[in-house]
Amino acid sequence: MTSTADRIHDAVERGASQLDESPDLFDRVLDSIEDDRRLRSQRRRRIAVVACLIGALAALVWSTTDNQKGELIMDWWVLELVSFVGLVALALWLGPFIRRFGKSYAADVFRANPRTGKSFIVLMDVAYYLVFFAYILFTTHFEPDTGWGQTVTPAQMQATAARFGGILLIVGLLHGLNVLTLPMIGRLLTLNRELDDRVADTAPPATPDAPSPG
Repeated sequence: MTSTADRIHDAVERGASQLDESPDLFDRVLDSIEDDRRLRSQRRRRIAVVACLIGALAALVWSTTDNQKGELIMDWWVLELVSFVGLVALALWLGPFIRRFGKSYAADVFRANPRTGKSFIVLMDVAYYLVFFAYILFTTHFEPDTGWGQTVTPAQMQATAARFGGILLIVGLLHGLNVLTLPMIGRLLTLNRELDDRVADTAPPATPDAPSPG
């Protein structure tokens, strides 16, 4: 071998000799494979559920839509029902989707308090879903609104599009606010923990009570 190849070979050998063998490496690889399998299985189940919902909604729309002289006529409550199911499905899908991509960000923010970080994220998810479902219930109609008819009209379609835009706006604002405030909350929790540890270290040891004269 040439001198360059010898130096590369020696450098690789020195680097390999400095590595420490991990006794649980095989177990971690198996856990990673099992996690991948579980994620793929969950993804397939979600796709199957979404496909079933889409098929059910398509069947409902097809069975409740009339073709009169080349025009498609649909009762107003059908579009209202479809939009209600769509809003619920959108809220349930967006939450886990955003949380999956935000795990590493939350782990960096709460690296000093991982358990507190997990509890905080769970509580924020509950708050998000409460806001989502409150918005959906507030905008649900049980009778035609002003300007609507007994069948679907452009005014009702415009109102439906505004409802979907509203929930997307709420999701974006809430998660944007969360991204901006999480570093401050994580920093405050870290400072509180460091202050508690400092107070505990500087506190004088407790002295035993003097025996009472008898």
